[in-house]
Amino acid sequence: MVRRVAVIGAGPSGLTSIKACLDEGLEPTCFESSHDIGGLWRFKEEPEPGRANIYHSVIINSSKEMMSFSDFPPPAELPNNMHHSEVLLYLRLYAHAFNLLQHIHFQTTVVSVRQRPDFPVTGQWEVDTEGREGQRRTHVFDAVIVGTGHFTHPHLPLSDFPGIESFEGRYFHSWEYHNADGLQGKRVVVIGIGNSGGDIAVDISRVAEKVYLSTRSGAWVVSRVGQGGLPLDLVGFSRLVMMLHRLLPSWSAWTIKKTLNQAFDHVLYGLKPKHGFFTQIPVVNDELPGRIISGRVQVKPNVQEFCGSSVVFVDGSTIDKVDVVVFATGYNYSFPFLPPALQAKSGYRLRLYQHVFPPTLSPPTLAVVGFIHAFGAINPMAEMQARWATRVFKGLATLPSEEAMLQDIGTVTKIMHQRFSCTERNPLQVDYIPYMDFLAQRVGARPPILRLLLKDPRLGLQVLLGPCTPYQYRLTGPGQWAGARHAILTQWERVCKPFKTRVVPEPVGGPSSRLRFTLGLSGAVLLCWFLYKKHSLSSFICFPPCFRSPR
Repeated sequence: MVRRVAVIGAGPSGLTSIKACLDEGLEPTCFESSHDIGGLWRFKEEPEPGRANIYHSVIINSSKEMMSFSDFPPPAELPNNMHHSEVLLYLRLYAHAFNLLQHIHFQTTVVSVRQRPDFPVTGQWEVDTEGREGQRRTHVFDAVIVGTGHFTHPHLPLSDFPGIESFEGRYFHSWEYHNADGLQGKRVVVIGIGNSGGDIAVDISRVAEKVYLSTRSGAWVVSRVGQGGLPLDLVGFSRLVMMLHRLLPSWSAWTIKKTLNQAFDHVLYGLKPKHGFFTQIPVVNDELPGRIISGRVQVKPNVQEFCGSSVVFVDGSTIDKVDVVVFATGYNYSFPFLPPALQAKSGYRLRLYQHVFPPTLSPPTLAVVGFIHAFGAINPMAEMQARWATRVFKGLATLPSEEAMLQDIGTVTKIMHQRFSCTERNPLQVDYIPYMDFLAQRVGARPPILRLLLKDPRLGLQVLLGPCTPYQYRLTGPGQWAGARHAILTQWERVCKPFKTRVVPEPVGGPSSRLRFTLGLSGAVLLCWFLYKKHSLSSFICFPPCFRSPR
């Protein structure tokens, strides 16, 4: 019987795994190699090898309601898109609220995880750790959760850039970047247009003489700010939008690209990518278009070679007297403490059933949590993975046969590579709401939308038409939280709260909030029905209106 569970890592995935264990009556012991919680979101004055690193200016791409844990709404006064220090504050509040810290052993590195000789009978593991003073210990656990993340090993492909060894300036990976200090008046080339590359190019462009942003394939660039100035992911991540996208995928993608190009023409700005919008996670950046239009950032194609202090691009253009090159070229994932047999791959990704369980492991007492990408926040996905894993550990949820899991992995990998631009640096991607619903179904926590619409229409309409916030997965089943309904019905109040730094009176005699809310939801339902019956594409709105709950 599973009782003692080792949790590796005290970042967001590790913290929510500890809580999932406690919710199921298990005894978690978390090993964290650093001196504090937070993982990626704990800023470090000096980069620490083997650990994730962030820069001073990092703002989270997901809004606070979308990235929250499902039974712990963020404080209303926190901004909607939080600075990394505020994300860490939220994690600290979460850890203290559920008494998670007492289960964490800090400055303790996991060296190896291996099956015990009697594993087929007991499912137990031996976990070797090394403490701050180098002392080694071996622990025995009934199960293991790996929550170490995958932004720890920088990918620096110098062999792809001829002449880099003779480059006269300075070069480094974005993992080492903190801020623009020392780059005043410099000519800087940033290679790579992921979210880090875009952020760093903007950050440096405030002080540098010129910044050149080199991209091999381009990117779709979206803002954090959506319709009406509200967080984009709250406006765009609803079950209604997901259903319409599945019903009309090509038209939906076309509409989104049209909307993005209305903000600024991606062809004109040199950003238009080779891939479609839904095949790769877009670059979330509110300032990049402004830096390009002001000439502070120039978009360039891929680098062909380095010649002394010059950088030559594949289109034949050359930039001379380059002082600094920043390689924003991603990360290699690695789990060196796991047995080699558990590091087998399917395509570019680890061979894991639904990105959590090794299919050949029986009994299934090891799970990987948080090793995933999606058009959505990772915290709720990691939480749902942890909830599922602990249910499986206890025997309250079962997995398919090894043969069925291997077949599913092969099928999912094939579909994933057909739909998404997967690479060694971005090995996997899922559809956020369908994946969350899949896991919730296995936990027994998938929201019963039809029943809600019949018995609690106000809540049911919010679940169907409003943003798919994590609280939906606490409305029913194991782990049900009595505050979930209230959290959903008050989420717009928490969204609006940080804007209230200067209150502007509403027009006298205008419709009440309750009336606007009712009319808005009714209109959205009619729109959905009209589209379904008539397929009138011309009236489709890519992102439906968002509605505040009554004051």
